[in-house]
Amino acid sequence: MVAGDRVRFQVAVCGPGRCNEDERLHAHQVGRLLAEHGAIVLCGGGEGVMAAVADGARSGGGLVIGIRPDTDRAAAPDVLSAVVCTGMGEARNAVIVASADAVISVGGSWGTLSEIALAERSGEIPVVCLAGWQVTDQTGSPVPGPFHAATPEEAVAMVVASRSR
Repeated sequence: MVAGDRVRFQVAVCGPGRCNEDERLHAHQVGRLLAEHGAIVLCGGGEGVMAAVADGARSGGGLVIGIRPDTDRAAAPDVLSAVVCTGMGEARNAVIVASADAVISVGGSWGTLSEIALAERSGEIPVVCLAGWQVTDQTGSPVPGPFHAATPEEAVAMVVASRSR
C-alpha cells in the first residue's frame, strides 16, 4: 500500500428482493447512513431491499456495488454504482459476505438467512439484524451471534463500532 492509501470499510446489506414498505424504508435509511460514514455498500444487485439500500447509499453520496447471481447487468437497478455479474446463482451470497467487513440484514428471506449464516460461520464478520431473522435454539433461547437492532441508526452504529474493535 502506498502511504495515504487505506482500505475502505465495506458493509453488505442483505434482504429480500420482495420487501414490504417498512423494510424498504429501513434499507434506504441504512444505505444513506452507511454512505455518510464513508462505507462502501455491497448488496445482491436486485430489487427490494437491495435496490432500496442502493438508492439510500447513492442519495448520501456513497458507493454501492451490486453482486448479481446472473450475468445480466441490464437487470440491475440503475442506482448501483457498479455491477459484478457472477453467474453463480445464490452461491454469490458467499462472495457478498466474503467481501464484507460487516453485514446488516433488513427483513428476512431464505437468501438473507444464508448470508447471515455464512457471516456468522466465518467467526470474523459481525452481523446486525434489523426487523428480520431472530435465530433461536430448540428451547427458544436466542442463538449467540447476530446482534439485533431496533432502528437503522442503531444497526449502522453497531457496524461502525465493530470497525474499531
